[in-house]
Amino acid sequence: MTWRIEYSKDAYKFIQKNKLHADVSEEMKKFLLRLKGVDVNINLKKLVGDWDGYYRLRKGDIRIIFKINKQEKALYVEKVYLRGRVYK
Repeated sequence: MTWRIEYSKDAYKFIQKNKLHADVSEEMKKFLLRLKGVDVNINLKKLVGDWDGYYRLRKGDIRIIFKINKQEKALYVEKVYLRGRVYK
């Protein structure tokens, strides 16, 4: 079974508006490679507080906030936004 990437409505709208689909997909694929044990250079951080259980990927000024469901092999992208505004 392959991994599935799902997007929230807000994340999808931001991606479409700013034409970031290729960038976000590339970063998510790199993350999946890292899950498999491949040494990939990504800026990943596990979040705490209100965002406990989520991860943050950084691509320049863009932040991708997502959650992993290993049982269903799915990544749920909650937010994609500019640095500083994404956590609000």
